[in-house]
This record gives sequence, C-alpha cells and structure tokens, in this order.
Amino acid sequence: MPLPDNPKLMSIRTFLKRKSAFAPGHRLVFTNGCFDILHPGHVDLLQRCRALGDSLVLGLNSDESVKMLGKGDDRPLNTAEERAFVLAGLACVDHIIIFHESTPLELIKACRPQILVKGGDWPVEQIVGADVVTKAGGEVHSLPLLEGYSTTAFLEKVRG
Repeated sequence: MPLPDNPKLMSIRTFLKRKSAFAPGHRLVFTNGCFDILHPGHVDLLQRCRALGDSLVLGLNSDESVKMLGKGDDRPLNTAEERAFVLAGLACVDHIIIFHESTPLELIKACRPQILVKGGDWPVEQIVGADVVTKAGGEVHSLPLLEGYSTTAFLEKVRG
C-alpha cells in the first residue's frame, strides 16, 4: 500500500527552489544518515541539529546507499520512502532529500549549508563535506550521542 504524499521529501531541485526564498541570514543546518529504525538517540540528535539554525535538511541514504555502507545483508529494514515518511513526522526535520551515493558530499555541495552536523561518533575532521562548509565560512559540529541508543544495538537485542 503506497504511503501518503510527504511534503518534506523532495528532490534537490525542489529544495534549491525553496532555498532561494529563504530570508537573508537564514541559517541552514545539514545532517545525514540511514535512520533505519528511528530511536531516541536519533530524535535527540535531530532536535539538537535543528536548534543550531533556522531549518534542517536531512540527507537520507537511499536503500542502495545503505547497502554500500555494509551495515548488513538485511539492511535497510525499512525502505527509504518508509524512513522518510517517519522522519517527516518530526517537527525538527524541515526537508528530506534522498541521496544514492555512498556519501552525501555532492548533496552538501548543492545545498550549501551554513552548519554541518554529525553524531559524536564522527570526529569533525572525518565528517564528509566539512572542508566544503568551512571553506564557505560555515560551522561543523560533532554532537555527543545520547548514550545507550543505536540501531545496531537495538537489532542485536531484538535478534537475541
């Protein structure tokens, strides 16, 4: 059964049209990930990302992209469209763009965020696109993760 339309899910072309209408000084935050099974750690991180600026773009790994990351033969458990639909239900997420590459570098270059954020398991110097954002005068943050929550740990618990 198809999911209802998701106004937060868009192509890069649609996002760039919307971005052109942002007020001067609008601080765009970008983060990315698989978000296969949404858990409190994800929600906490996304809320803190959004608090850093005026709107949040979430780059969502496509199903093929998740497989490229080697997270397991059965991953993702939810399709990109299902994951986007769930994420769109969060008030802190303003825009969702699915990307198909192994990294969001091209998407970051196209979006040109003022703030780039990843979870604390990523040192700033290893965050994809950090050089692009800092060269443009932006900020890069590695925010501490909410302890005890990860999709991998959740799946291990469920699988027993």
